[in-house]
Amino acid sequence: MSQNAKWYVIHTYSGYENKVKQNIEKVVENRRLQDYIQEIRIPMESYTEVKDAKKVEAERKLFPSYVMIKMVMTDDSWYIVRNTRGVTGFVGTPTEPVPLSDKEVEALGVETSAQTVEVDYKVGDNVTVTTGSFEGFSGKVSSIDLENQTAEVIVSMFGRETPVSLPISQIKAED
Repeated sequence: MSQNAKWYVIHTYSGYENKVKQNIEKVVENRRLQDYIQEIRIPMESYTEVKDAKKVEAERKLFPSYVMIKMVMTDDSWYIVRNTRGVTGFVGTPTEPVPLSDKEVEALGVETSAQTVEVDYKVGDNVTVTTGSFEGFSGKVSSIDLENQTAEVIVSMFGRETPVSLPISQIKAED
């Protein structure tokens, strides 16, 4: 039975993603439909936001108002999902949901999770170094490398402009 299960996308009212997931899981458990509705996911993205030189970990929905569901499409399973409170429908035609292709599942990151970093400054902004060997120095951001979580800052040392690569957690935007 599980080889026939495919990933589908459900459209929900805004903010109802978690409630829809809980309601479907409850119905699956009560009616013992685990063979038909196998997995329900709300793709999330973890991100690190740097504010005032402090790292804050958080999560956000990658696709607000959408829920991914791995299921075997039958009249019963379709009816249960379609009539769950908060569900507006499946992605596809009104009468026939369209499953995601393997490429789409991979591209949407349904099987994996993503990690990103956000900072409260941008290239060209004036910043202050809060810790480390350059603590107290001020400078201008010349580049930001979110993948390696570093930023290059041009600081004035010994009367010369000098580029310094620093961890983004050591830099704070100037007010």
